[in-house]
Amino acid sequence: MNITGNKILVTGGGSGIGLALAERFVAEKNTVIACGRRADALKAAAERVPGLVTRQADVSTAAGREGLYRWVAAEHPDTSVLVNNAGIQNWMKVTDADFMRRAEEEITVNVTAPLHLTALFLELPALKAIVNVTSGLAFVPFTKVPVYSATKAFLHSFTVSLRELVRGRGVEVVELVPPALNTDLGGKGLHDHAPPVSGFVDAVFAQLAEGKTTATFGFTEALSRAGQDVIEPIFQRMNPPA
Repeated sequence: MNITGNKILVTGGGSGIGLALAERFVAEKNTVIACGRRADALKAAAERVPGLVTRQADVSTAAGREGLYRWVAAEHPDTSVLVNNAGIQNWMKVTDADFMRRAEEEITVNVTAPLHLTALFLELPALKAIVNVTSGLAFVPFTKVPVYSATKAFLHSFTVSLRELVRGRGVEVVELVPPALNTDLGGKGLHDHAPPVSGFVDAVFAQLAEGKTTATFGFTEALSRAGQDVIEPIFQRMNPPA
């Protein structure tokens, strides 16, 4: 993937990994549109990153996704890269009273949204690349976030298929596979122990510059290539008996 000279839409670009990616893409001389649900987060992002274009949009609804696409097609038809980054993570148990409601929210944002946006943006003539942000939990689930882990496994699998499905159209498909990082994903303080987002961004941009279509960092580098003999002991360590 060419990391400079693009116009890029980043979903969930107001905070966390999305904002860090947007900031780095701007530094690499791209025009970047960051979208998200929270106006306050987008305002703060625009103040932090000079030149960042922001758009409030709710990708958890079909109307929000379609409205975002129509706006991009009308106002930024030269958008060449879609980054499916928006995601939510719920720490929960199957026996929780609100399990299904929260599970459906995760599936909508983490699975339905990137699938729908992919289908929509493939109609954009300028599109040259789709970047899907998955997770190391696509390979080894963490049982405290059972639905989140499953949605990322889904997105990983879809990304592998999509890469082949659009190859003949000249659209590159890239997967970014972060480990746990120091963000507010899942709730404030849950990931304070994790590595900073900056290290992940540095690592994946170096890999993108090398032409890699799967970019990993730290723990996820080994996981993305591991067999079941490696994955099973890791799963047991991550998920000790209650």
